[in-house]
Amino acid sequence: MQPELVTQWEHHLRVARNASPHTTRAYLGDLNHLADYLERTGSGGLQQVDVRTLRRWLAGMHAAGAERATMQRRAAAVRVFYAWAHAAGHVPHDPAAGLRSPQADRTLPATLEVDQARRALEALSAWALSQEEGVGRAAAHRDVAIVEALYASGMRVGELCGLDVDSLDRDRQVLRVRGKGDKERTVPLGGPAVRALEAWLAQRHLLAAPAAGGALFVGDRGARIDQRVVRRLVHRTLARVPDAPDLGPHGLRHAMATHLLEGGADLRSVQELLGHSSLATTQIYTHVSNERLRAAYTQAHPRA
Repeated sequence: MQPELVTQWEHHLRVARNASPHTTRAYLGDLNHLADYLERTGSGGLQQVDVRTLRRWLAGMHAAGAERATMQRRAAAVRVFYAWAHAAGHVPHDPAAGLRSPQADRTLPATLEVDQARRALEALSAWALSQEEGVGRAAAHRDVAIVEALYASGMRVGELCGLDVDSLDRDRQVLRVRGKGDKERTVPLGGPAVRALEAWLAQRHLLAAPAAGGALFVGDRGARIDQRVVRRLVHRTLARVPDAPDLGPHGLRHAMATHLLEGGADLRSVQELLGHSSLATTQIYTHVSNERLRAAYTQAHPRA
């Protein structure tokens, strides 16, 4: 793979497209996968590719059993790469302009029942109150505030970890969240989440070290909390409810969206709260709600 060309594209992704580090790493890995294929098959370099070669690349992945979502992302990565390379004059034409990829499978995400979410949060709060005063109680209040905030707002785990203290507007009871593409949105919080955040902020000083800066949530070592810590916390919290599915932070995001729609919220509002750029992404939650309604109908109706 031509290192200079790839370095320029990486800069384009980070600066011009404002891609997240995760997306940048994934796209670079996808381009590397294509380059390896070209070298292995003797198909030339990245600047000698045509659309038939790209189709054979995708077909080979399909034959090898690659998931459709993986193939879709890799096709998207090379479309972005060649559109940039053509615009920058690195290739005479865009070979990926007509490249199509299979639609990703739309699987219905597992989610919590409303009662399961309530019991999990109540169990976590009761555990927090049982902790001794001091650092232990402060960490417990932090844990409650994290889970309440995730379920109340539908934030992604990376968005939660990136929050600062001044992201919380206490008067309006909202959080200013910076999401994908560095786009900021405002999400409301319910009473339990606000009270949990207030309780945590009153004891944050017991855990926060100078390395925390303005971070809203800090880990046990005093710095900004790590996403892995939050994921473990959510799994532990849901494990307190025997009949609840084993979900991480994204599961709470799914639950929040599903429960809003079941409660009568309109799809556009849920889209805005979740920070989805496309309404089609939000629409999967209508399928979740419909499936749950169908299951309840089938179980309860005498002529189902």
